Amino acid sequence: MSITEVNGHATEATTLEVKDSPFLQALVQQIRVNDPYGTFRNWSDDLLLKPFVVSRAKKREISVEGEVDPITKGRILAFFRAVATRIEQETGQMSQVVVDLSHEGFGWALVFSGRLLLVSRTLRDAQRYGFDSLEKLAAEGEKLTQSGVDMATRYPEVCKL
Repeated sequence: MSITEVNGHATEATTLEVKDSPFLQALVQQIRVNDPYGTFRNWSDDLLLKPFVVSRAKKREISVEGEVDPITKGRILAFFRAVATRIEQETGQMSQVVVDLSHEGFGWALVFSGRLLLVSRTLRDAQRYGFDSLEKLAAEGEKLTQSGVDMATRYPEVCKL
């Protein structure tokens, strides 16, 4: 991995490609599906995922004062919808997402199937939502997906209620 400078900030150049990660493919799919005007139709997958990668230095610059940006809320929702999509692909159980954020950036995200809660994540400082690298984004998504798949396979009868 090499270090490059982008907008005055040192960042790691990623070697992970979207085609190598089922989670990143699902995330790109969620972004494109929720694009009503076709703005992202010709954008590359890497360009679509770029806002999810936020360096630690950049996070420190982002103020937690005030409202959470609607675009950031959309990124959070897309992330958890991608988790739900991957769980659906793995288990065949329909999964749904609920994200509740206060105006201060605190809240939670839930992924559930039927009456079974598959993933529960507390959110803090949502204004600074992002990951250090594409690899960490993919790893977190796969970790949450695997957690949800494990829960759904352990209690399949509750998913059907």
